[in-house]
Amino acid sequence: MEQELIIARYGEIGLKSPRVRSRFERQLKSNIKTAFDCKIKINQGRIFIYPKNFPEAMIKLKRIFGIVSFSPAIPTKTNHKDIENDLNKYTEKLMEKNLINSNTKFAVRCRRVGEHEFSSQEIAGFSGSVIIKKTDAPVDLSNPDIEIFIEVRDDKTYIFHEKIKGPGGLPLGSQGRLVALISSGIDSPVAAYLMMKRGCAITAIHFDNDPFAGPKVTENFKKLIDKLNDYSYGFPIRTKIVKYGDYLQKCKDNAPEKLTCVLCKSGMYKIASKVAKKENALGIIDGSSVGQVASQTLPNILATRANTEFPILSPLIGLDKIEIEKISRKIGTFPISEINDGGCSAVPRYPETKAELKRVNDAIKLIDQEIEIEKAVDKLY
Repeated sequence: MEQELIIARYGEIGLKSPRVRSRFERQLKSNIKTAFDCKIKINQGRIFIYPKNFPEAMIKLKRIFGIVSFSPAIPTKTNHKDIENDLNKYTEKLMEKNLINSNTKFAVRCRRVGEHEFSSQEIAGFSGSVIIKKTDAPVDLSNPDIEIFIEVRDDKTYIFHEKIKGPGGLPLGSQGRLVALISSGIDSPVAAYLMMKRGCAITAIHFDNDPFAGPKVTENFKKLIDKLNDYSYGFPIRTKIVKYGDYLQKCKDNAPEKLTCVLCKSGMYKIASKVAKKENALGIIDGSSVGQVASQTLPNILATRANTEFPILSPLIGLDKIEIEKISRKIGTFPISEINDGGCSAVPRYPETKAELKRVNDAIKLIDQEIEIEKAVDKLY
Protein backbone atom coordinates (compact mmCIF):
# COMPACT_ATOMS: atom_id res chain seq x y z
CA MET A 1 0.00 0.00 0.00
CA GLU A 2 1.55 3.27 -1.13
CA GLN A 3 1.08 6.49 0.78
CA GLU A 4 -1.73 8.60 -0.66
CA LEU A 5 -1.17 11.88 1.12
CA ILE A 6 1.23 13.86 3.26
CA ILE A 7 0.24 15.29 6.63
CA ALA A 8 2.22 18.45 7.40
CA ARG A 9 2.36 20.29 10.71
CA TYR A 10 3.14 23.85 11.69
CA GLY A 11 4.40 25.13 15.04
CA GLU A 12 4.18 28.71 16.27
CA ILE A 13 1.45 29.55 13.72
CA GLY A 14 -0.88 27.66 16.03
CA LEU A 15 -0.16 30.14 18.84
CA LYS A 16 -1.49 33.12 16.87
CA SER A 17 -4.94 34.65 17.24
CA PRO A 18 -7.61 33.02 15.03
CA ARG A 19 -7.49 35.91 12.54
CA VAL A 20 -3.67 35.93 12.23
CA ARG A 21 -3.53 32.15 12.22
CA SER A 22 -5.98 32.01 9.34
CA ARG A 23 -3.90 34.51 7.35
CA PHE A 24 -0.69 32.57 7.97
CA GLU A 25 -2.40 29.31 6.99
CA ARG A 26 -3.54 30.85 3.71
CA GLN A 27 -0.01 32.08 2.99
CA LEU A 28 1.50 28.69 3.80
CA LYS A 29 -1.05 26.94 1.61
CA SER A 30 -0.26 29.31 -1.27
CA ASN A 31 3.50 28.75 -0.88
CA ILE A 32 3.08 24.97 -0.91
CA LYS A 33 0.97 25.13 -4.07
CA THR A 34 3.63 27.30 -5.70
CA ALA A 35 6.26 24.66 -4.87
CA PHE A 36 4.44 21.71 -6.47
CA ASP A 37 1.12 20.66 -7.97
CA CYS A 38 -1.21 19.44 -5.23
CA LYS A 39 -4.55 19.66 -3.48
CA ILE A 40 -4.54 20.91 0.10
CA LYS A 41 -6.94 20.82 3.01
CA ILE A 42 -6.16 22.46 6.36
CA ASN A 43 -8.04 21.15 9.38
CA GLN A 44 -7.42 21.67 13.10
CA GLY A 45 -3.70 22.36 12.90
CA ARG A 46 -2.92 19.79 10.22
CA ILE A 47 -2.25 20.33 6.53
CA PHE A 48 -3.44 17.44 4.37
CA ILE A 49 -1.55 17.47 1.08
CA TYR A 50 -2.42 15.34 -1.95
CA PRO A 51 0.51 15.83 -4.35
CA LYS A 52 0.48 14.98 -8.01
CA ASN A 53 4.18 14.04 -7.84
CA PHE A 54 4.85 12.39 -4.48
CA PRO A 55 8.70 12.25 -4.61
CA GLU A 56 8.87 15.90 -5.66
CA ALA A 57 6.64 16.92 -2.76
CA MET A 58 8.78 14.98 -0.26
CA ILE A 59 11.89 16.90 -1.35
CA LYS A 60 10.36 20.35 -1.49
CA LEU A 61 8.46 20.19 1.81
CA LYS A 62 11.85 20.10 3.58
CA ARG A 63 12.45 23.63 2.28
CA ILE A 64 9.10 25.37 2.85
CA PHE A 65 9.18 27.75 5.79
CA GLY A 66 6.35 27.32 8.27
CA ILE A 67 6.37 23.52 8.13
CA VAL A 68 7.75 21.94 11.30
CA SER A 69 7.37 18.31 10.22
CA PHE A 70 5.50 16.13 7.74
CA SER A 71 4.55 12.49 7.31
CA PRO A 72 3.63 10.35 4.30
CA ALA A 73 0.41 8.62 5.37
CA ILE A 74 -2.44 6.40 4.31
CA PRO A 75 -6.08 7.11 5.18
CA THR A 76 -8.60 4.60 6.41
CA LYS A 77 -12.08 4.75 7.90
CA THR A 78 -12.49 5.29 11.62
CA ASN A 79 -13.72 1.88 12.70
CA HIS A 80 -11.95 -1.18 14.09
CA LYS A 81 -12.42 -3.34 11.00
CA ASP A 82 -10.98 -0.83 8.50
CA ILE A 83 -8.16 0.20 10.82
CA GLU A 84 -7.23 -3.48 11.27
CA ASN A 85 -7.32 -4.23 7.52
CA ASP A 86 -5.29 -1.19 6.47
CA LEU A 87 -2.86 -1.43 9.37
CA ASN A 88 -2.17 -5.05 8.35
CA LYS A 89 -1.39 -3.89 4.79
CA TYR A 90 0.77 -1.05 6.08
CA THR A 91 2.68 -3.41 8.37
CA GLU A 92 3.27 -5.79 5.45
CA LYS A 93 4.92 -2.94 3.54
CA LEU A 94 7.11 -2.15 6.54
CA MET A 95 8.13 -5.82 6.71
CA GLU A 96 8.97 -5.83 2.98
CA LYS A 97 11.24 -2.83 3.57
CA ASN A 98 12.79 -4.61 6.58
CA LEU A 99 11.65 -1.81 8.90
CA ILE A 100 9.95 -4.25 11.28
CA ASN A 101 10.31 -7.93 12.08
CA SER A 102 10.02 -10.23 15.09
CA ASN A 103 13.09 -8.64 16.70
CA THR A 104 12.02 -5.02 16.19
CA LYS A 105 10.85 -3.15 19.27
CA PHE A 106 7.87 -0.96 18.37
CA ALA A 107 5.43 1.49 19.89
CA VAL A 108 2.07 2.74 18.72
CA ARG A 109 1.36 6.43 19.30
CA CYS A 110 -2.29 7.36 18.97
CA ARG A 111 -3.73 10.86 18.71
CA ARG A 112 -7.48 11.40 18.61
CA VAL A 113 -9.34 14.57 17.60
CA GLY A 114 -13.10 14.82 18.02
CA GLU A 115 -15.72 12.62 19.70
CA HIS A 116 -15.47 8.82 19.33
CA GLU A 117 -16.74 5.72 21.10
CA PHE A 118 -13.20 4.71 22.04
CA SER A 119 -10.28 6.38 23.77
CA SER A 120 -6.80 7.02 22.36
CA GLN A 121 -5.41 4.40 24.73
CA GLU A 122 -7.92 1.84 23.54
CA ILE A 123 -7.19 2.35 19.82
CA ALA A 124 -3.44 2.28 20.53
CA GLY A 125 -3.79 -1.04 22.34
CA PHE A 126 -5.98 -2.44 19.55
CA SER A 127 -3.50 -1.32 16.87
CA GLY A 128 -0.58 -2.76 18.84
CA SER A 129 -2.30 -6.15 19.00
CA VAL A 130 -2.78 -6.08 15.21
CA ILE A 131 0.94 -5.44 14.68
CA ILE A 132 1.99 -8.13 17.20
CA LYS A 133 -0.25 -10.68 15.49
CA LYS A 134 1.30 -9.79 12.14
CA THR A 135 4.97 -9.57 13.18
CA ASP A 136 5.38 -11.11 16.64
CA ALA A 137 7.43 -7.99 17.42
CA PRO A 138 7.86 -6.85 21.04
CA VAL A 139 6.34 -3.63 22.36
CA ASP A 140 8.68 -1.05 23.90
CA LEU A 141 7.03 2.28 24.66
CA SER A 142 10.19 3.83 26.14
CA ASN A 143 12.86 3.02 23.56
CA PRO A 144 11.28 1.62 20.39
CA ASP A 145 13.13 0.93 17.14
CA ILE A 146 10.11 2.15 15.20
CA GLU A 147 7.03 4.19 16.08
CA ILE A 148 3.75 3.73 14.25
CA PHE A 149 1.34 6.64 14.50
CA ILE A 150 -2.43 6.37 14.39
CA GLU A 151 -4.15 9.74 14.04
CA VAL A 152 -7.92 9.57 14.42
CA ARG A 153 -9.98 12.45 13.05
CA ASP A 154 -13.77 12.28 12.73
CA ASP A 155 -14.59 9.58 10.16
CA LYS A 156 -11.00 9.31 8.87
CA THR A 157 -7.96 7.75 10.49
CA TYR A 158 -4.40 8.17 9.23
CA ILE A 159 -1.53 5.70 9.57
CA PHE A 160 2.16 6.65 9.25
CA HIS A 161 5.56 5.85 10.73
CA GLU A 162 7.75 8.84 9.80
CA LYS A 163 7.96 12.39 11.05
CA ILE A 164 10.30 14.22 8.69
CA LYS A 165 11.67 17.53 9.92
CA GLY A 166 10.81 20.72 8.03
CA PRO A 167 12.58 24.08 8.37
CA GLY A 168 10.00 25.57 10.75
CA GLY A 169 9.62 29.32 11.07
CA LEU A 170 6.87 31.42 9.52
CA PRO A 171 5.44 31.29 5.99
CA LEU A 172 7.58 33.24 3.54
CA GLY A 173 5.97 36.58 2.71
CA SER A 174 3.94 36.77 5.92
CA GLN A 175 6.22 39.42 7.45
CA GLY A 176 6.78 41.75 4.51
CA ARG A 177 9.95 42.42 2.52
CA LEU A 178 13.55 43.21 3.48
CA VAL A 179 16.58 44.28 1.44
CA ALA A 180 19.55 41.97 2.06
CA LEU A 181 23.17 42.92 1.47
CA ILE A 182 24.60 39.78 -0.16
CA SER A 183 28.29 39.33 -0.93
CA SER A 184 29.90 36.12 -2.18
CA GLY A 185 31.00 35.17 1.34
CA ILE A 186 29.66 32.82 4.00
CA ASP A 187 27.82 35.17 6.35
CA SER A 188 25.38 37.27 4.33
CA PRO A 189 23.54 34.35 2.60
CA VAL A 190 23.02 32.75 6.03
CA ALA A 191 21.64 36.04 7.39
CA ALA A 192 19.20 36.26 4.47
CA TYR A 193 18.14 32.64 5.00
CA LEU A 194 17.41 33.23 8.69
CA MET A 195 15.19 36.21 7.93
CA MET A 196 13.42 34.24 5.18
CA LYS A 197 12.74 31.65 7.86
CA ARG A 198 11.04 34.39 9.88
CA GLY A 199 8.66 35.01 6.98
CA CYS A 200 10.46 37.86 5.17
CA ALA A 201 10.55 38.09 1.38
CA ILE A 202 13.96 39.19 0.13
CA THR A 203 15.36 41.70 -2.33
CA ALA A 204 19.08 40.90 -2.56
CA ILE A 205 21.46 43.74 -3.36
CA HIS A 206 25.04 43.00 -4.44
CA PHE A 207 27.90 45.47 -4.79
CA ASP A 208 30.14 44.96 -7.82
CA ASN A 209 33.49 46.39 -6.70
CA ASP A 210 35.21 46.19 -10.09
CA PRO A 211 38.12 47.06 -10.56
CA PHE A 212 38.85 46.20 -6.91
CA ALA A 213 37.23 42.76 -7.27
CA GLY A 214 37.00 40.35 -10.18
CA PRO A 215 33.92 38.97 -11.99
CA LYS A 216 34.03 35.78 -9.90
CA VAL A 217 32.53 37.68 -6.96
CA THR A 218 29.36 38.53 -8.89
CA GLU A 219 29.21 35.05 -10.43
CA ASN A 220 29.29 33.50 -6.96
CA PHE A 221 26.60 35.93 -5.77
CA LYS A 222 24.30 34.69 -8.53
CA LYS A 223 24.99 31.07 -7.58
CA LEU A 224 24.18 31.86 -3.95
CA ILE A 225 20.87 33.42 -4.97
CA ASP A 226 20.04 30.30 -6.99
CA LYS A 227 20.66 28.20 -3.88
CA LEU A 228 18.62 30.49 -1.61
CA ASN A 229 15.79 30.33 -4.14
CA ASP A 230 15.45 26.66 -3.22
CA TYR A 231 13.74 28.01 -0.09
CA SER A 232 11.80 30.91 -1.60
CA TYR A 233 8.60 29.22 -2.83
CA GLY A 234 5.94 31.85 -3.37
CA PHE A 235 8.38 34.77 -3.22
CA PRO A 236 11.40 34.33 -5.52
CA ILE A 237 14.33 36.51 -4.49
CA ARG A 238 14.59 39.78 -6.40
CA THR A 239 18.14 40.87 -7.21
CA LYS A 240 19.82 44.24 -7.67
CA ILE A 241 23.49 44.76 -8.57
CA VAL A 242 25.27 48.05 -7.92
CA LYS A 243 28.36 49.22 -9.81
CA TYR A 244 30.36 50.26 -6.76
CA GLY A 245 33.92 50.66 -8.02
CA ASP A 246 33.69 54.40 -8.69
CA TYR A 247 32.41 55.03 -5.16
CA LEU A 248 35.30 53.02 -3.66
CA GLN A 249 37.80 54.88 -5.82
CA LYS A 250 36.44 58.19 -4.51
CA CYS A 251 36.85 56.89 -0.95
CA LYS A 252 40.47 55.92 -1.58
CA ASP A 253 41.32 59.15 -3.37
CA ASN A 254 39.64 61.71 -1.11
CA ALA A 255 39.36 60.21 2.40
CA PRO A 256 41.81 58.79 4.95
CA GLU A 257 42.73 55.32 3.70
CA LYS A 258 42.10 53.69 7.07
CA LEU A 259 38.41 54.64 6.77
CA THR A 260 37.86 52.92 3.40
CA CYS A 261 35.99 49.91 4.86
CA VAL A 262 33.87 52.12 7.13
CA LEU A 263 32.90 54.43 4.26
CA CYS A 264 32.26 51.41 2.05
CA LYS A 265 29.79 49.90 4.53
CA SER A 266 28.18 53.27 5.22
CA GLY A 267 27.55 53.74 1.50
CA MET A 268 26.10 50.24 1.20
CA TYR A 269 23.55 50.91 3.92
CA LYS A 270 22.48 54.20 2.35
CA ILE A 271 22.11 52.67 -1.11
CA ALA A 272 20.16 49.80 0.43
CA SER A 273 17.84 52.36 2.06
CA LYS A 274 17.08 53.88 -1.34
CA VAL A 275 16.41 50.42 -2.77
CA ALA A 276 14.19 49.63 0.24
CA LYS A 277 12.02 52.66 -0.53
CA LYS A 278 11.54 51.55 -4.14
CA GLU A 279 10.84 47.97 -3.07
CA ASN A 280 8.40 48.93 -0.30
CA ALA A 281 10.68 47.04 2.07
CA LEU A 282 10.62 47.45 5.83
CA GLY A 283 14.31 47.12 6.66
CA ILE A 284 17.80 45.97 5.70
CA ILE A 285 19.61 42.69 6.47
CA ASP A 286 23.35 42.26 6.74
CA GLY A 287 25.67 39.48 7.88
CA SER A 288 27.43 41.36 10.67
CA SER A 289 28.85 39.40 13.61
CA VAL A 290 30.40 41.53 16.37
CA GLY A 291 34.16 41.73 16.05
CA GLN A 292 34.50 39.35 13.11
CA VAL A 293 36.07 41.86 10.68
CA ALA A 294 37.17 45.49 10.86
CA SER A 295 33.82 46.99 9.85
CA GLN A 296 32.02 44.92 12.52
CA THR A 297 33.61 46.23 15.70
CA LEU A 298 31.04 48.00 17.86
CA PRO A 299 32.47 51.51 17.21
CA ASN A 300 32.44 50.84 13.46
CA ILE A 301 28.93 49.40 13.54
CA LEU A 302 27.78 52.63 15.20
CA ALA A 303 29.64 54.79 12.69
CA THR A 304 28.49 52.93 9.57
CA ARG A 305 24.82 52.85 10.59
CA ALA A 306 24.50 56.46 11.65
CA ASN A 307 21.85 58.41 9.73
CA THR A 308 20.51 55.26 8.01
CA GLU A 309 16.79 55.62 7.31
CA PHE A 310 15.76 51.97 7.73
CA PRO A 311 16.32 49.52 10.59
CA ILE A 312 19.26 47.19 9.99
CA LEU A 313 18.72 43.61 11.12
CA SER A 314 21.78 41.46 11.79
CA PRO A 315 20.60 37.94 12.71
CA LEU A 316 24.19 36.67 13.02
CA ILE A 317 25.30 39.41 15.41
CA GLY A 318 26.04 37.07 18.34
CA LEU A 319 27.21 34.00 16.42
CA ASP A 320 30.80 32.95 15.85
CA LYS A 321 32.27 31.72 12.56
CA ILE A 322 31.84 28.04 13.41
CA GLU A 323 28.14 28.49 14.19
CA ILE A 324 27.60 30.44 10.97
CA GLU A 325 29.46 27.88 8.89
CA LYS A 326 27.32 25.11 10.38
CA ILE A 327 24.15 26.79 9.12
CA SER A 328 25.81 27.52 5.77
CA ARG A 329 26.62 23.84 5.28
CA LYS A 330 23.12 22.82 6.30
CA ILE A 331 21.40 25.08 3.74
CA GLY A 332 23.89 24.33 0.96
CA THR A 333 25.51 27.74 0.48
CA PHE A 334 28.89 26.86 2.02
CA PRO A 335 30.49 25.19 -1.04
CA ILE A 336 29.67 28.25 -3.15
CA SER A 337 30.93 30.72 -0.55
CA GLU A 338 34.17 28.73 -0.27
CA ILE A 339 35.04 29.31 -3.95
CA ASN A 340 38.05 31.63 -4.15
CA ASP A 341 36.88 34.85 -5.81
CA GLY A 342 40.03 36.90 -5.22
CA GLY A 343 38.58 39.15 -2.51
CA CYS A 344 38.57 42.95 -2.54
CA SER A 345 41.80 44.87 -3.12
CA ALA A 346 40.31 48.13 -1.81
CA VAL A 347 40.76 46.95 1.78
CA PRO A 348 43.58 49.00 3.37
CA ARG A 349 46.54 47.34 5.04
CA TYR A 350 45.51 48.73 8.41
CA PRO A 351 41.73 49.32 8.44
CA GLU A 352 40.16 51.46 11.14
CA THR A 353 38.63 49.43 13.98
CA LYS A 354 37.56 52.27 16.31
CA ALA A 355 36.04 54.85 14.03
CA GLU A 356 34.85 58.06 15.64
CA LEU A 357 31.53 59.29 14.26
CA LYS A 358 32.83 62.85 13.79
CA ARG A 359 35.80 61.68 11.71
CA VAL A 360 33.51 59.48 9.63
CA ASN A 361 31.09 62.36 9.03
CA ASP A 362 34.01 64.57 7.99
CA ALA A 363 35.15 61.88 5.54
CA ILE A 364 31.62 61.56 4.17
CA LYS A 365 31.78 65.25 3.23
CA LEU A 366 35.19 64.82 1.63
CA ILE A 367 33.89 62.17 -0.76
CA ASP A 368 30.54 63.92 -1.47
CA GLN A 369 28.88 60.69 -0.40
CA GLU A 370 25.30 61.63 -1.29
CA ILE A 371 26.29 62.57 -4.85
CA GLU A 372 28.34 59.38 -5.28
CA ILE A 373 25.48 57.29 -3.91
CA GLU A 374 23.03 58.80 -6.39
CA LYS A 375 25.45 57.98 -9.20
CA ALA A 376 25.67 54.37 -7.99
CA VAL A 377 21.87 54.04 -7.67
CA ASP A 378 21.51 55.24 -11.23
CA LYS A 379 23.66 52.26 -12.31
CA LEU A 380 21.52 49.63 -10.56
CA TYR A 381 20.64 46.63 -12.68
